[in-house]
Amino acid sequence: MIAYKAFEPGLVCLRHQFVMGLNVTEKANCRQNGFHCAANPLDCLAYYPDINKAVFCIVDAGGDINEDGYDSKISCTRLTIIKELTQDELFLHGLAYISDHPYQKWNPYVKKDHAKALRGYAVVRGADPAACGGLGDILALAKEDPASEKIIQLAMARVDGENILPGVWYGVDLTEKAG
Repeated sequence: MIAYKAFEPGLVCLRHQFVMGLNVTEKANCRQNGFHCAANPLDCLAYYPDINKAVFCIVDAGGDINEDGYDSKISCTRLTIIKELTQDELFLHGLAYISDHPYQKWNPYVKKDHAKALRGYAVVRGADPAACGGLGDILALAKEDPASEKIIQLAMARVDGENILPGVWYGVDLTEKAG
């Protein structure tokens, strides 16, 4: 199962040193042990909310798998680290997940209608989403059809000071809008 995992720098999580490739453990109980990861890449932010102090990877979760139903977190006995993701890639995968699962419970880091970036990012969903941030922040927007709540448009940009300006509100078409 393809999933996502966050680490401290150096692929360390809860004092366990992971390696690129296959990692194996004995038991998988989501509330107690095993290797934890999440189906929704944005759920990694619940455990590592500061994107500048974490490493995010795409993984293959296998072996014994356990879920606790809290969010999309799972525990497994075989975790293969496939690739380290850039911050931009993490949020692109997150937007794809939102689009593929429009009726799933929202991650707490996804804000409704508008948000200012915090900890380096803003993820906004709604009929007319808007976000603003500081230099270097990521703005991720998911526009939904008000009647069906299905995602009809996605956008992601980084506040670069040239095309996307700090402190300016942007809509899903990445043009300025009133805040």
